Amino acid sequence: MAKVRAKDIIETFGLELVSGEEGVDRPITTSDLSRPGLEVAGFFDYYPAERVQLLGKTELSFFERLGDSDRKIRMEKLCADVTPAIIITRDLEVPAELIEASERCAVPVLKSDMKTTRLSSRLTNYLEGKLAPTTAVHGVLVDIYGVGVLITGKSGVGKSETALELVKRGHRLVADDCVEIRQEDTDTLIGSSPELIEHLLEIRGLGIINVMTLFGAGAVRTHKRITLIVDLEIWDKTKHYDRVGLDEEKMKIIDTEVTKLTIPVRPGRNLAVIIEVAAMNYRLKRMGVNAAEQFTNRLAGAIQDGDE
Repeated sequence: MAKVRAKDIIETFGLELVSGEEGVDRPITTSDLSRPGLEVAGFFDYYPAERVQLLGKTELSFFERLGDSDRKIRMEKLCADVTPAIIITRDLEVPAELIEASERCAVPVLKSDMKTTRLSSRLTNYLEGKLAPTTAVHGVLVDIYGVGVLITGKSGVGKSETALELVKRGHRLVADDCVEIRQEDTDTLIGSSPELIEHLLEIRGLGIINVMTLFGAGAVRTHKRITLIVDLEIWDKTKHYDRVGLDEEKMKIIDTEVTKLTIPVRPGRNLAVIIEVAAMNYRLKRMGVNAAEQFTNRLAGAIQDGDE
């Protein structure tokens, strides 16, 4: 099922449908747009027909200088089988040759009163958000002091209970159980909750609670950028856990690597406080303050002084 169709951009941007109504269900498969200036001039060797085409003042001013036969041929070539839509900007008059070709090929021709560059910018942002790669992860996403922390771990390890304690401490829940993640840029992951379970938290023995109803609108968020992953696992006495914090583990989601911390779970450990401090320490590291490195440098200096 296509994520975006031509009719979606008509509704979103309030565009006027001029012709080619039969093609409004054509899928849009790329966020790249095309301003077919070279194509209007007759060079179609590298025509990106699968993109939404924008015709502005420059393209149409040149088009008006062409002869009748050239005008007809150029518009027929613009209306390819895979072209999702052609948009006329600045509320300019739509050429009759384009209307005729679009009706024959079922390519929707749309009209906007916005400037070409402005529409191009807004439409690109919209399509990038809609067509971004997506995945789903089992875990809990919480906004802690502005840091999007994805809490993962096996079922029953205490993720939801920890999230509840974090919410009580003033932080905000984004998603519980299933976190939908989309990659909006090469290094930007945005997490959100499926609509069905939005604002809900499942606590074993208690059931499902509505966080927004219990704690107010300030206790929830609709989406948040993921910058830190905290993996909870049952304490394994045979495993070595990082006690200094020099080593930084990474976890790859889609094409983006995110800093990952592994926190062992055992009775008596306050996981909410540990994760809260982990988020604050992550912010400090991003600001250039690394306590582990400072300690290591002081230790190395002390050893050197002792040797002397």
